[in-house]
Amino acid sequence: MANHKSALKRVRQTKVRTERNRARKTVIKTLRKKTLAAVAAADAPAAGQSLAEFSSAVDKAAKKGLIHKNKAANLKSKAAKAIASIA
Repeated sequence: MANHKSALKRVRQTKVRTERNRARKTVIKTLRKKTLAAVAAADAPAAGQSLAEFSSAVDKAAKKGLIHKNKAANLKSKAAKAIASIA
């Protein structure tokens, strides 16, 4: 365990950041599932709306460094391709 004040603070900060990152990743996963569910239901307007939300969340996560920019691009591409398949 940490012995210095600064090390204890770093432990606290890491804990807070880990929880924040976990929550953000969960939101991304939920939005992705929502988008793919709309695609499975062949609901183009809902799919388009959820794709916009999903893309925004993924872009923000990539900007913050939560996920890599190429992973963000891949996720958005796969979702867009799925939506194009029902159009």
